[in-house]
Amino acid sequence: MSLKCGIVGLPNVGKSTLFNALTSAKALAANYPFATKDPNLGVITVPDQRLDKLAEFVDPEKVIPTTVEILDIAGLIKGASQGEGLGNQFLSNIREVDAIVHVVRCFEDDNVIHVVGKVDPVSDKEIIDTELILKDLETVEKRLDKAKKAAKGGDKAELKKAEFVEAVYQHLEAFNPARTFPSIEDNIELFKEMFLLTAKPIIYVCNVDESSVIDGNVHTTKFKERIKDENAEVILISAGIEADIAELDTAEERMEFVQEMGLSEPGVNKVIRSCYSILNLITYFTAGKKEVRAWTVLKGSKAPQAAGVIHTDFEKGFIRAEVIHYEDYLAYKSEAACKDAGKLNIEGKEYTVLDGDVMHFRFNV
Repeated sequence: MSLKCGIVGLPNVGKSTLFNALTSAKALAANYPFATKDPNLGVITVPDQRLDKLAEFVDPEKVIPTTVEILDIAGLIKGASQGEGLGNQFLSNIREVDAIVHVVRCFEDDNVIHVVGKVDPVSDKEIIDTELILKDLETVEKRLDKAKKAAKGGDKAELKKAEFVEAVYQHLEAFNPARTFPSIEDNIELFKEMFLLTAKPIIYVCNVDESSVIDGNVHTTKFKERIKDENAEVILISAGIEADIAELDTAEERMEFVQEMGLSEPGVNKVIRSCYSILNLITYFTAGKKEVRAWTVLKGSKAPQAAGVIHTDFEKGFIRAEVIHYEDYLAYKSEAACKDAGKLNIEGKEYTVLDGDVMHFRFNV
């Protein structure tokens, strides 16, 4: 599954540092604008305690987690919609991703240059919003012209489409991102066809100093107030500290470091799980002596689609799925015990996969 998140933000807010911590890759992180000219693509392992627990019960030869792709995109500046800086490249890169991780700087440090001269995450967000909205307005304006021409004949369906596109244009013109448009479901297919940049789901990551990781600071308070109507998640993280944690050799060392900071887990784990969630993904598992493995499917997938993630032949020749819900596996601790307790269900083609299902597929090709 090729769905991916893109990390965006102004230059020097900590995007590449966060990317390095997320992926253990070595993207260039430097104290000058446009250090990232070409996007860096990384693959992130999705932390999941359920996978660890299943491995504990089964004792397999291999344990394979699921992953999600993440793109570190060049910093955007004011005027990007008109091609300023690396604007055209930025907008092209962001069009490729399915969801956005927007990093805003919420720390003071005279040694790290701020592209506009002062730390103001609300202003930083508005710069990026403005550039993306301006680009979306261009897109919608073209679609509106097309809709109006089609509606000239008086066709009621075409008139309705034109009214819908006009409403989207007015929403954007008031400098509201497309994702907050209140009537998307009225014409969801037409809305999707426009491929609007500001329609993409979003997570905000406030990059703070170490002392502000738990409770935030004056910058994060103002920022949360600004985005309260967006229904978007805000995660506090110290990208520099997370990069230090990622450099440690063992899981025990990393956990000790995290606990010393008063946290229960690395901040990057929250970012990864949130990326997974806003991409509308869920996990199912296969569990056997050769391997215990996590697999990714879109929420709402049927059993044959889930089987096809393993191999296309599994979907083509799907017969049935043997399903144990994770909570039952956790309670009975083995497939055999679940079966004896009547907790192994036989499901057909119409079964909707649930997050955490432990599955075995029967097929014939």
